[in-house]
Amino acid sequence: MEGVKKGIEERLEELNIQLPVLADIRMPFEPGVISGNTVFLSGQTPRVNGAQKYAGIVGEDISIEEAKDAARICTLNLLSALKGIIGDLNKVKRIIKMDGYVASTSSFKNHPLVINAASDLLHDIFGKENGHARKAVGLASLPGGAPVEIEMIVEIE
Repeated sequence: MEGVKKGIEERLEELNIQLPVLADIRMPFEPGVISGNTVFLSGQTPRVNGAQKYAGIVGEDISIEEAKDAARICTLNLLSALKGIIGDLNKVKRIIKMDGYVASTSSFKNHPLVINAASDLLHDIFGKENGHARKAVGLASLPGGAPVEIEMIVEIE
């Protein structure tokens, strides 16, 4: 856990990652809620500056590489939402669980490969020793035509 204590902001800088500013999309729910020392983050799609960067179905009009990029964008949006809720990412003890959803054709079988991009990014930031539980599933469609949506549960100090 000492890797997390190094300073997440410094680690993001080392990785040349800048968290996005999330646009207010005026939904009837919160980006996340704190219960005790756990933050339940609402799902994020690959929105950049308030608009979906990718829209479509993986295996039909979205490539695996585009879907992996979408998963990384979802993850950065989640971390931005988390920072907005807790104020300082150094309060993160661990990412407990990530749920990844991929809008895909019925014949697409590489859902884990798409969501691995998000897991790999979290490992780069928080350290592989602070691994998380995860699911990766396929669905017929996602909100706004997004090819990927990810939600997380995070333990904080």
